[in-house]
Amino acid sequence: MADKGNPLVTLRSWHRPLVVLAGVMGVLCAASVLGVLVDDRTLVNAPIWLKPFKFSVSIGAYALTLAWLLTHVRRGRRAGWWFGTVFAVGIGLDVGLIVVQMIFRGTTLHFNKATPADVAINNVVAGGAYAAWLMTAAVVVLLLFQRLPDSALNSALRWGTGLALAGMGVAMLMFSPSPAQQAVLDAGGKPSTFGAHSVGVEDGGPGLPVLGWSTVGGDMRIPHFVGIHGLQVLPLVAFGLLLLARRYPLLGSEVVRRRLVRTAGLGYAGLLVLLTWQAQRGQSIVHPDFWTLTAAGGLIAVVTVSAALSLRVRPARADFSAEILRSAR
Repeated sequence: MADKGNPLVTLRSWHRPLVVLAGVMGVLCAASVLGVLVDDRTLVNAPIWLKPFKFSVSIGAYALTLAWLLTHVRRGRRAGWWFGTVFAVGIGLDVGLIVVQMIFRGTTLHFNKATPADVAINNVVAGGAYAAWLMTAAVVVLLLFQRLPDSALNSALRWGTGLALAGMGVAMLMFSPSPAQQAVLDAGGKPSTFGAHSVGVEDGGPGLPVLGWSTVGGDMRIPHFVGIHGLQVLPLVAFGLLLLARRYPLLGSEVVRRRLVRTAGLGYAGLLVLLTWQAQRGQSIVHPDFWTLTAAGGLIAVVTVSAALSLRVRPARADFSAEILRSAR
């Protein structure tokens, strides 16, 4: 019975393929850091190990979060296990192909149509990405039928997985020809690449340190990144509110916390839309124009008013979570 409090025992009860994937990403992360330090090769004006590093960190965090999330699935638990397993296999294969293409073949992965081998690898990667998108969508559906003891966390999980699904969907906007690629197509040729991260400029231009996001044009990686990590942000908001409830009694109300989580989800969704709109107009994240700043100001105002209204509503009686907090003091 004492083992139940052991973090290692608890971790073993998580979705094993996803935990294994996260562990592999940890190893790749360490190897990538070493690679950046000792391997001076570059690709598209960036260290060749930088992309594996970014993917290992992002996917490792995502896999662990999804593994934890699946521990809350009671109805359809077996289906949830298969959804997580297919996700782990699909994304694990994609990351493996990133390493093969970039580190061993010395060429790009995404959008690369230079040779039949590159086309075949891209098709496999696309299949893995679509499988991950579908499995995330399936987990969203599963969560609709779950009832957790804390309704604020319940809302956070639903909002987080929904936003992650939207963030994956945003990536599909990258797979359309750039102006230069379209010109080749119009001339009857076949471009060596099809699609791009950047909008309005070619990939490989000036970018933010480490992240590489374009500082001279739009970059669809930004809304993609923000969207998929809603899966971590919204549950963290729910846990943060629960911790703050020890200091601020108003937050001891489960109703108030649930409304604040929904407000955070609404604001996060608005941010995702705003970043997508900005990138699609070919505008750099570091050079917002008047309309982008106006939209951002409007979003902040809406979230602020919504949060204030959420805090003003007090339930008629204390709920179960408030009782737990009082007894813990």
